[in-house]
Amino acid sequence: MVKFTPHSYQRYNINRILNDPFIALWLDMGLGKTVITLTAINDLKYNRFAVNKVLVIAPKKVAQGTWTNEAKKWNHLQLLRFSIVLGSQTKRIRALNTPADIYVINRDNVVWLTDYYRNSWPFDMVVVDESSSFKNHQSKRFKALKSVRPHIKRQVQLTGTPSPNGLLDIWAQIFLLDGGQRLGKRITGFRERYFEPDQRNRDRIFSYAPKDGADRKIHSLISDIVVSMKAEDYIELPAVTYNSVPVVLDDKAKKAYEKLEKEMLLEVDESEITATSAAVLGNKLLQLCNGAVYDEDKNALEIHNNKMEAFLELIEALNGSPALVFYNFQHDKTRIQKALAKKGLRVRELKTAQDELDWNNKEIDILLAHPASAGYGLNLQQGGNHIIWFGLNWNLELYQQANARLARQGQKEKVFIHRLTVQGGMDENVEEALKGKAATQESLLTALKARIEKVKEDA
Repeated sequence: MVKFTPHSYQRYNINRILNDPFIALWLDMGLGKTVITLTAINDLKYNRFAVNKVLVIAPKKVAQGTWTNEAKKWNHLQLLRFSIVLGSQTKRIRALNTPADIYVINRDNVVWLTDYYRNSWPFDMVVVDESSSFKNHQSKRFKALKSVRPHIKRQVQLTGTPSPNGLLDIWAQIFLLDGGQRLGKRITGFRERYFEPDQRNRDRIFSYAPKDGADRKIHSLISDIVVSMKAEDYIELPAVTYNSVPVVLDDKAKKAYEKLEKEMLLEVDESEITATSAAVLGNKLLQLCNGAVYDEDKNALEIHNNKMEAFLELIEALNGSPALVFYNFQHDKTRIQKALAKKGLRVRELKTAQDELDWNNKEIDILLAHPASAGYGLNLQQGGNHIIWFGLNWNLELYQQANARLARQGQKEKVFIHRLTVQGGMDENVEEALKGKAATQESLLTALKARIEKVKEDA
């Protein structure tokens, strides 16, 4: 556990949550939205007695691990009790009836939740993590939250980019905060006042463009309930920020993972493990964390898609910011390409000098690369400032060199390095070793021997 010493901008945002019952924090990823919000909740609950039950609505993978993991990190948040409202209906109901301070649910279950409570809504404070997922005023989740809005005494909205597809996206989010006071009670009126038809044919309008000055006017109207901060504005932030994205395996995936891991580890005697066998076994366990393993015929067998789901949620949270994605195994790349094919993004594998040029010219949204082929000499710093490690490996030099593709001279923005880490899996051993700059063959051997010993004890 670590003592929390907030940066001045974090203290400012904490105070805004404390003093403003309805507030939107439009903060870039990496500025600490979660710890800011939890610190305010802790104060409101245990010092000011201003809230009783808090609901956090988040993307599924964020709901599974991010909020609880963040609370565990800081010593001032140890009083907070969480209940994760996920899984089958029976599990969700049990979680809702478990005494806690903060109940965390995924956004896809908001309709079910409002229907479950009807007029007995018990949450006096609601936090909407990634509020841009409520931007569609016709969606069921928006209508469900709108229906219980009169019962909510405090609301915090968190997002990096509130309007990924334009200013029209803002209306629904602001309506959930103020009931239509600032931008109007109907989106049709909002659209007529501040927008004009853009692409259209004789019978139908396909898109709208803001009228002259509309951007300035809209932001002026909502400035009292919205805090908007960009990472590059805050020099307190280090040049490189590391973000561990926890991946929590669901029950089915966890059973499959634990069964395979146990079988693999029990085949090996920790006293006789060699560098060669350690490398093979370590690779198998890392493949397992990523969701698939190669069989004896080099066919990839998919075990779970939990990490892929977390990856796609992270891409969504970037809201259009380009990302350099490092994969570890060929089946990772194949599955990533398949998952991204449905997203309408410009995805490219880094192979040629033209790929490097196109990335730096902002013509690529997702650039896939293997760290061994992107380690030296490549200058990718003009194309983006986000790196995602889909799968980590034990080579510290490769890891550092790959990160240096963006974190290098000429980079004009803060760099964020996101590591997808399966909780309780081999990923955690690698991440810890990389943090301590000790990711070596010796570290791999030590980690494997500890895991073998534990499996034998459990058996």
